[in-house]
Amino acid sequence: MKLGNETLVSQFLLEGLTDTEELRHLLFAIFLLVYIVAVVGNLGIVSLIIMDSRLHTPMYFFLANLSLLDTAYISNTVPQVLVHLLAPVRTMPYHACLTQIFFLHFLAPWECFLLTAMAYDRYVAICQPLHYLVLMGPRTRTGLASISGLLALANALTHTILAARLKFCGPRLITHFFCDLPPLMKLSCSSTWANELALFFFSFLVALAPCALVVISYIHVVAAILRIRSAEGRRKAFSTCAAHITVVCVFYVASVLCYILPSSAYSGSRDRVLSVLYVVLTPMLNPIIYSLRNKEVKRALLKALGKESAS
Repeated sequence: MKLGNETLVSQFLLEGLTDTEELRHLLFAIFLLVYIVAVVGNLGIVSLIIMDSRLHTPMYFFLANLSLLDTAYISNTVPQVLVHLLAPVRTMPYHACLTQIFFLHFLAPWECFLLTAMAYDRYVAICQPLHYLVLMGPRTRTGLASISGLLALANALTHTILAARLKFCGPRLITHFFCDLPPLMKLSCSSTWANELALFFFSFLVALAPCALVVISYIHVVAAILRIRSAEGRRKAFSTCAAHITVVCVFYVASVLCYILPSSAYSGSRDRVLSVLYVVLTPMLNPIIYSLRNKEVKRALLKALGKESAS
């Protein structure tokens, strides 16, 4: 249906990950396994934190929130990817596309801000340990999580409203395996200046500004750790931060590369690789990196299984 030169698009076609039949079945098995591991791992972490009173600390409050976000984040894309890997035609209704964009730009920024709050938590724990429980009390923790969510909501609403105003004049093939703004803007026959400006601005607000705060926090953390005289003490202090730094680097770098560049510089193959990294693999790796190597979480898991050794 057309109005002048504009086309009222009711659905989009997605290019997907591959058209090779054998590879599609292999990718289906891999993505299904990753999805199951991510959901079970993250929800398992949340359950352990709720059940074990020893994990009712500020650090695990943020970890529980991160795990819930990761579960929702990966569920926003991977189930649809699994369906499309087996479907002969990969279509996405217009309103479903906008909904996916909304949750993508709501959940990912929320996670960015939450990672920043976790960096502040580590700063207080290492640099001001005697005041840790006071500075990171329930009101502070809830406030940081709530502000993170509100900022993320503002980001998502801005991008979704601007995307809904785009006009399309014919091509409807999105060169990606899920609906996202850069490939969607490439299809628009109307001006995308406002969308690109919003992407650029919020990339600084959501990624670069929090990343700067993380760097500042860890400059103080490293300085405090280097003042510890015991080599064992320095090793333990560094080990509590290494996992967080790893996830921050992977998540921030991939997301900035995907969204800070203008749509004219968009590369489908590059973006698919980066998207798999931060949309699919990061939510699966987070419970492993943050928790399964943590002695307190291991102890909580053994207690839940009834195998905790007497101490």
